[in-house]
Amino acid sequence: MQTLTLANIYELQGLKEEALEIYKEVLKKDPNNSDAKIAIRRLSGMRKKFLHVNVQMKEYFLKMDSEVEFKEFERWLLKAWN
Repeated sequence: MQTLTLANIYELQGLKEEALEIYKEVLKKDPNNSDAKIAIRRLSGMRKKFLHVNVQMKEYFLKMDSEVEFKEFERWLLKAWN
């Protein structure tokens, strides 16, 4: 099920492309969903800014297996959102 909550989780994990696709699906089902509209605008702008970084960080996220790597990913997310 494609929900705003799932899209938010993907965003927080750095999986912006996946989140964007879910937001688009939510908007198709509910064209007046303002949260989805805002998120699509936000992520579309970030996609241009971080075009190749998201793919690299997704791969990094999927392979993380230590606390140090988790903290590094967390720092990256904080930088990406600010």
